[in-house]
Amino acid sequence: MNYGASPFGGIPPVVKNLLIINAIFFFASIVAVNSFGIRIEDYLGLHVPMAEKFKAYQLITYMFLHDYRGIMHIFFNMFALFMFGRMLEVVWGPKRFLVFYFVTGIGAALVHLLTQYIEILPVLKAITHYMNNASHENLSLFLDDHLQIRSLDMKRKFDAFAASYNSLVNSDPQAAIGLSREYLYSYRIDFLNNHITVGASGAVFGILLAFGMLFPETRLMLLFPPIPIKAKYFVIIYGVAELFLGVANFSFDNVAHFAHLGGMLFGFILIKYWQKKGIHY
Repeated sequence: MNYGASPFGGIPPVVKNLLIINAIFFFASIVAVNSFGIRIEDYLGLHVPMAEKFKAYQLITYMFLHDYRGIMHIFFNMFALFMFGRMLEVVWGPKRFLVFYFVTGIGAALVHLLTQYIEILPVLKAITHYMNNASHENLSLFLDDHLQIRSLDMKRKFDAFAASYNSLVNSDPQAAIGLSREYLYSYRIDFLNNHITVGASGAVFGILLAFGMLFPETRLMLLFPPIPIKAKYFVIIYGVAELFLGVANFSFDNVAHFAHLGGMLFGFILIKYWQKKGIHY
């Protein structure tokens, strides 16, 4: 199938445009933060629904953003989209492939938001408990067990609060408690707003799942280790690894593993639905 003689001539239209759009957003985010101090992900990245900065459209826009601080995130996502998405679009056609891409991307976001809610709920409950039972002892317990500094701005606010609180705690304990309530109220807002997810990984994992289902016997060459493996086994191993990493929840790991699994889950459901409707490839 020939798509023209341009540098993107061998790439079907939806994959080509997805690659271009992701690249545009990536370089725009670099320019915005370096030239204007604006973080695009604050507006288009996926926030938790309880956050002040959450907007429904972020369920779509988040999948076109990637971490501007490094190129590997977008590189691996776009490489996988290029390698596997092309064949799926040729088999399915542009319209069905685009539907699949958005369904898996949005599905990944929904699964990720659910797991995020479960993770942050203890912190929100602890804040509510402190507001109703403010004391110096309970503040120490909260700071030891639940405080999460997720940005430089949050660190500056905490340092300013700690200095003011320590200066008041002996001379005016009630004023110190009042200050702690104000800080915890502000902290809750910042804590929620700083849970931001970006990346096309959810949709890309849906594509990997679809490739494994449609071309199960196709042999892929791994990079590490450099051995061939059938697509169906590659997808199974990848899925199990994501499940393990998601459940393990290592402190050094900031990858949204359950979003990846969500993309695969919604991809599997959609493919089975299409098969049930009599759509064969």
